[in-house]
Amino acid sequence: MIDQSAARALHPLEVKILLAFKVGDTIDSALVREKLGFREGQDQQAFSWLMAKGVLEEADRQTEVFYELTPLGQEWLEKGTPIRRIFSLMKEIGPMSLPDIAQALGFDQKTVGSAFGSLSKEGVCAMDEARRAILTKSALPQPLLDIEALLKAAAANAGSLPEKSLTQQQKALMAQIAKKRGAQDAPFRIAERAKVLFRLTSLAEDYRQAVTALGMTGEEFGAITPDMLEKGTWKLGTFRPYNVQIPPARVIPGRRNPYVEFLDSVKDKLVSLGFEEFDGNMVETEFWNSDALFMPQFHSARDIHDVYYIDEPTHAKFIEEPHLSRVAAAHENGGNTGSRGWQYQFDRDFTRRLILRSQGTVLSARQLPKAKVPGKYFGIVRCFRYDRVDATHLSDFYQTEGIVLGEDVNLRTLLGFLEMFAVEVAGAKEVKYVPGYFPFTEPSIEVHIKHPVLGWFELGGSGIFRPEVTRSLGIDVPVLAWGIGIDRMALMALGLNDLRELFSPDLESVRMRRSQYKIQ
Repeated sequence: MIDQSAARALHPLEVKILLAFKVGDTIDSALVREKLGFREGQDQQAFSWLMAKGVLEEADRQTEVFYELTPLGQEWLEKGTPIRRIFSLMKEIGPMSLPDIAQALGFDQKTVGSAFGSLSKEGVCAMDEARRAILTKSALPQPLLDIEALLKAAAANAGSLPEKSLTQQQKALMAQIAKKRGAQDAPFRIAERAKVLFRLTSLAEDYRQAVTALGMTGEEFGAITPDMLEKGTWKLGTFRPYNVQIPPARVIPGRRNPYVEFLDSVKDKLVSLGFEEFDGNMVETEFWNSDALFMPQFHSARDIHDVYYIDEPTHAKFIEEPHLSRVAAAHENGGNTGSRGWQYQFDRDFTRRLILRSQGTVLSARQLPKAKVPGKYFGIVRCFRYDRVDATHLSDFYQTEGIVLGEDVNLRTLLGFLEMFAVEVAGAKEVKYVPGYFPFTEPSIEVHIKHPVLGWFELGGSGIFRPEVTRSLGIDVPVLAWGIGIDRMALMALGLNDLRELFSPDLESVRMRRSQYKIQ
C-alpha cells in the first residue's frame, strides 16, 4: 500500500492520469492531451515523474518519418518551382543565358544552375553555340512534374506527408529534395517523430486508491496568483500541501567542468602524438570555408554545409594571392591540378562573402600553405551550422579537425587515427566505417559508433584531400584529413544521452556527471 504522505506529494498532473486510466491501459501523449486537456510538454513531465515512481513503464517505441513543407516549399507551391518558372520563361522569351535567367526571375546562380541541370538531364534544355539555354521539348516530362505533385499533396495534408504514405518512386524523389537539418534551401524538411506508448503498472492502483481516499482530484492549487486574490477563487478549491521537511541545497565548492576536462584530455593525447595545434577566426569567407576545399559555388554539394551569413560587413576586402587565382583556376578548368575542374566561371565577389565557419576543415585549408612536410596538425574548433537541435545535433558545436601530410601516409594510416578517436577517446565498443562523399576528399570515409541508448550515429567524416585542394594551396604530397564531432565523442565517453547535457546550467547534474567519469 502507498502511504498518504507519498500520495500527497503527487503533482496534479500525475493525479489526473491516475484517476483517468486503470492498470494495464496503454497511453501516449496524444491520448492524454485529448482526454485530459494537457498542454504540450505537460504530458512528458507527468510521464517522467510516474516512470520514476514505477507507476508507468514504456510499452512500445516507434519512429515515424514525416516530410514537412518549408517556407521555400510554400513559395514553390504558390509561385511555381524553379524548373517550372525557368521553363515558362524560356518558352515565352526564347534562348537566354543563365545569368539573364537568374536576373529575370530573381534567382541566384546556384538555383538556376541546379534547375537547368535537371532540365538538361531530362532532355528539355540544352546549350547552343552562344552559350544560351534553349528548349528542346515543348512540355515538361513527368519526372519534373512529380515535385509539384508532392508539394500539392503536402499542402492538402496540413503541410506534412508521412513517409509511409509515399510510393518507392516518391521516396526516392524526396531523398533528393528534402533535408533533415538546415532545410531553409530545400522545399521539404525531414522530421522524425518518436511515438512512445506507456503502460500503467500494478503500482498505479495502489496510488489511485490512496489518492481517492484523500479526496484528491488533480485540480488542487499549487500557488496563489493575483487573479485568484482579486476574484476570490482561492476560496473555492483546495491547496497542495507544502513539504517543509525538504533539505536545503548543498553548498558545493567550484570544480572544473567535465566537458572542459574532456577537451583538454583530447588535446593532451594529440600533442603527445606529435601534433601541432592550430586555431583561427570564427568569421570566415566563403573562399576558405568552401571554395578552397573545391566545393563548387553553385552546386548542390555545398548544401551539406548550411551557413550563417554576416549582415555587416557582408564581404571581406580581399582574398590572399596567389591562393585566389589558383583556387579559381582549379574550379574553372582544373588549373595545375591535373583535373578538368567544375567547368564554370568562378565568382570572385561571392567568394569574399563573410560567414560563420560551418566546419573545422576551413582551418586545415588555411594551414596547408604554411604546413611542414611531413607534418601533423589539429584543432578543436567551434563551428556554426543551421541545424534542428536534438539529442545528437546542435547549431553551435565543436569539431576536432586534423591533417597529416607526408609521402608515405595512406588510407591505412587514416583508419588508425579514426580507430583511436572512436575507441580510445570516445570509448566506443562497436565501430564501423562506411563510404562517404565530401567534395574535397577522395576516398571519403564516415566513422560511426554505437551508443547504448541512441544507437548508431555518425562520429565524423574523413578522407584524403583531392589534388584540386592540395596543389592549389602549394602542397604536392598526400594529406589525410578528418573532422570529428568532439561533442559526440564526449556524449559517449561521459555516459550522456543528449548533447545538450554537455552545456547544462544544472550544476548538480554536472557535479554528478564528473563523479561518474574519470578523465583518463
